[in-house]
Amino acid sequence: MKYGYNRKYLIRDGKPWFPVMGEFHYSRYNEKLWKEEILKMKAGGVNIVSCYVIWIHHEEEEGKFDFTGCRDVGKFVRLCGEAGMEVFMRLGPWVHGEVRNGGFPDWLMRKGEEGVALRSNDEVYLGYVERFWKEVFSQVKGMMQEDGGPVIGIQIENEYGHVGGLRGEAGEAHIRRLTEMAKSIGFHAPLYTATGWGGACIGDLLPVMGGYCEAPWDQSTEELAPNANYVFSHIRNDALIACDHHVADALTFREEDFPFLTAELGGGLQVTSHRRPVAKGRDLGAMSLAKLGSGVAMLGYYMYHGGSNPEGKLSTLQESRATGYLNDLPEISYDFNAPIRQYGTISDSYRELRLLAYFLNDFGEDLAELDAQLVPDHVRPDDLATLRVSCRHDETHGYLFYNNYQRRYPMAAHQNVTLKGICEQEVTFPPIDIADGDYGFFPYRMPLGRAVLHSALAAPLCRLKTAQGDVYVFYGDRDPQFCWETEEQAQILHLSRQEALRAARVRLDQDYLILSDDFVWEENGTVTAVGGADTRLLCYPEPVEKQLPGFRKCGREGVFTVYERHERLEPVRAEWRLKKEEQEKKVYEVQIHYPGENGTRADGRDAFLIFRYAGDRMNIYAGGRKINDHFYTGQEVPLSLGYFGFPKLLEVEILALHPDTPVFLETWPEMENGSACRLEQVSVKEEVF
Repeated sequence: MKYGYNRKYLIRDGKPWFPVMGEFHYSRYNEKLWKEEILKMKAGGVNIVSCYVIWIHHEEEEGKFDFTGCRDVGKFVRLCGEAGMEVFMRLGPWVHGEVRNGGFPDWLMRKGEEGVALRSNDEVYLGYVERFWKEVFSQVKGMMQEDGGPVIGIQIENEYGHVGGLRGEAGEAHIRRLTEMAKSIGFHAPLYTATGWGGACIGDLLPVMGGYCEAPWDQSTEELAPNANYVFSHIRNDALIACDHHVADALTFREEDFPFLTAELGGGLQVTSHRRPVAKGRDLGAMSLAKLGSGVAMLGYYMYHGGSNPEGKLSTLQESRATGYLNDLPEISYDFNAPIRQYGTISDSYRELRLLAYFLNDFGEDLAELDAQLVPDHVRPDDLATLRVSCRHDETHGYLFYNNYQRRYPMAAHQNVTLKGICEQEVTFPPIDIADGDYGFFPYRMPLGRAVLHSALAAPLCRLKTAQGDVYVFYGDRDPQFCWETEEQAQILHLSRQEALRAARVRLDQDYLILSDDFVWEENGTVTAVGGADTRLLCYPEPVEKQLPGFRKCGREGVFTVYERHERLEPVRAEWRLKKEEQEKKVYEVQIHYPGENGTRADGRDAFLIFRYAGDRMNIYAGGRKINDHFYTGQEVPLSLGYFGFPKLLEVEILALHPDTPVFLETWPEMENGSACRLEQVSVKEEVF
């Protein structure tokens, strides 16, 4: 394939291309489970896996390189390629990523203290970078796109000139020097990028932007003002990220020369000690929709898959105030409230973002070419009364986006609204009511095969290529009122929004739509479905049963065939007791009882402990080793037992939270005698493949 771009969109094999990219840090996840997690991402509609190459994870001790276990970048990239996923390697050398020293090893930081000018064209510094990059390249040699491999993109540095580094001509010169070095080593890719927000330097690279639904790095412990990422806007710089007021509105490139690409839309939020907002599915769905309506040409999520910081040999590897940052983060947990969580479980964000990813997989080529026209053309985020509308259109057709969602702020309801699609012949939609929190989009004059859909009060989800022809799937909770311009009409399958959130497209001998409460993906010509002791799938069209091993047909619901799987599971049990109590801490012992011999992932089963607690934070130990930690947010906390080899005994440490603790929490626990410090419940959730 050939890749490129113009000022509006990316190009693949001469056609507009609208990819969905998701960040997954291989070194923050168990390498034995990489394949499964990559397939989960693909099933969510992600086309590109992006990943930081974190220097301190590979060369914590000077000159001693580690590419084993979870640090085996070559194996990770190869698995992405085998799964049919393209890869964007974010080489750094400085990455931030909530990592100790932004990813720089301590030994390199000491050389900086001794006079080596880090993140500059200092030849000594560049020598260390070149040595590291050559080691990385030796792991992925032969996996560049020119070799038939999956690596189609390279990002150079991160937030350079915005967070550290040089600005102006010197900064641009450094980015160009790093780019030349990467290419000379062998990192040849059709696309090279640099982060573009907050006055960052991009050299001659393609700028990628970001946007978050909140800002856990903000030093305030109060509610933040309404977020501009929920407004349709042509402003690409996210003020929450570009928090340096001197450069918040400055870009070092001409926007009109480049497509509006994102690499760091928040797929969640990594909480800090002082600020712990919880990213929910609708937060991310509405923000992503606002970006689509603003003319974005790639949705890139950071993070898409959560994980855990690996063990360091010399120190812990998280960002902390002790290493010069403004924030303290968990030592281990990098859950991020991502679409796929720390131990591979599904979240409501996964379902929300899948709605848009599927649409872009099938109709992104069309959307990419359409300009965004905002109606009205400027709305402030603190304007909670004006309905936010945008049309992406050309002269013949388009998509109308509306957003009446502002995270943690109520929006005015709008009754009997008449929306109008902009094109050469304006399209008027039937009147609708739009409540607080509503968001969505409608097509108008949309070509569907040989038919043309004039308008519909429903959103397109995907196209199913079936033995009986193409079936177009739409969703929404209103009467869709499909109106056609042509005598010929396309075959439509209309779902409620809740059904669409459960819908996975699986490609076997033909396309199938499967409604499930958990992950569903294709592997080796059959359907893999995650569930519990009792798992239920609704399938359209009807597959042959050998494509659903372990399931049996149990009737129909409308156009869907129902399949069920029932496993006789002897339950895993957990018992817990208070072991020790101190003034600011309680320690609990959790005993796990497995039926017969310990279960393993080899038989397709895992079990999760679900913790509910009240306190400032929780630490979990197995055999005296800390295996996870969590800053209190009010959420339940899952722990995969299979991830840790099915331990039989855990210690859980709860640290006290007080009413005057300087922290922003969306949900505060109930206090007892002036503090919250207790384990409230430990339950078990079984998982079956």
